Amino acid sequence: MTKILFVCHGNICRSPMAEFVMKDLVKKAGLAAEFEIASAATSTEEIGNPVYPPARSKLAEHGISCAGHAARQLRRQDYDRWDYLVGMDGANLRNMGRICGGDPAGKLHLLLDFTDRPGDVADPWYTGDFETTWRDVLAGCRGLLDCLRREGN
Repeated sequence: MTKILFVCHGNICRSPMAEFVMKDLVKKAGLAAEFEIASAATSTEEIGNPVYPPARSKLAEHGISCAGHAARQLRRQDYDRWDYLVGMDGANLRNMGRICGGDPAGKLHLLLDFTDRPGDVADPWYTGDFETTWRDVLAGCRGLLDCLRREGN
């Protein structure tokens, strides 16, 4: 089983979007039983909160439910539990390394590094542009799934 944890600042926009998009992709590929997928925050600001309404609406537009999500914070022990810890931007990646105590096994990644246009996933919290975030997340999740299939995971 491949275990993927998506991470952003608050765990109410980008990382849960990635979590539920990836769950949808693996389900449609008939691979759901081969994956465990979740998401977390680097901060404590939104702990316990559901997916932010505009992010929830964007997922729903594409037939994806995020019901039951409650934001939680990344913990040091998550590093040992998950195979891939995937951040949305460079600040997330730095904070992930700090929380996890480094990255000795090379598990920390940026989502868009799995695409042909590496960089940061657009942060809709500041821009209000959930469509661009959707496109980034979808491209990153598709790229990650393709990478895992090539590697045989």
